[in-house]
Amino acid sequence: MTKTTHNMSRWLRGAALLILVAGMTACDNPISEDSASLDDKGSWTFVNYWAKWCKPCIKEIPELNLLHKRDGVRVLGVNYDGAQGDDLQSQLASLDVQFPTLTADPAARYGIDRPEVLPTTLVIAPDGTLKAVLVGPQTEHSLLKVAGLANAGDHSDEPGTTSGNE
Repeated sequence: MTKTTHNMSRWLRGAALLILVAGMTACDNPISEDSASLDDKGSWTFVNYWAKWCKPCIKEIPELNLLHKRDGVRVLGVNYDGAQGDDLQSQLASLDVQFPTLTADPAARYGIDRPEVLPTTLVIAPDGTLKAVLVGPQTEHSLLKVAGLANAGDHSDEPGTTSGNE
C-alpha cells in the first residue's frame, strides 16, 4: 500500500467515525415530528416549555433528564422560540437536553394559552387529561409528587409556584 493510499484509508476511517459519532449525538436529542406523540396514553407525560436564554430553564433541564430516564413517565419539550432543524439540534446539544422536543406547541390541544412565563410544565395524566400547569423551575421530585408518584418519605427540593387544574 502506498503512503497516499494509507493516508486516504486513515482519513476515510476517521470520517466514518465522525459521521457515526454525529449520528449518535443526534439520536441523543430526538425530535418528535408533531404533537401526535401525545396520543400515546398510559404514561404520565410532562411537557416542558424551555428556551436557551431562560436561566431557570437551563437549571431545570438536568432534573427533566433524570425524570426522562424513569420508567412509566415521558418528558417532552417545547422550544419556546420555535427553533427548528439545525438551530434546534444545536440548542438541544448545547443544553444537553436528553428528552424529545416537539416541533409544534400543544397548548391549544389542552385548551390553554401558550405560556407567558418560563419554564412552564404541563402535567398530563395517563388518560390524556391535563392535570396541572406548573410555572417556574421544577425538580424531579416535585414533578413526581404532582403525578402522585413520589415516595412518601422523600422531601427533596420543592419547586417554584404551582397552579393546577386539579
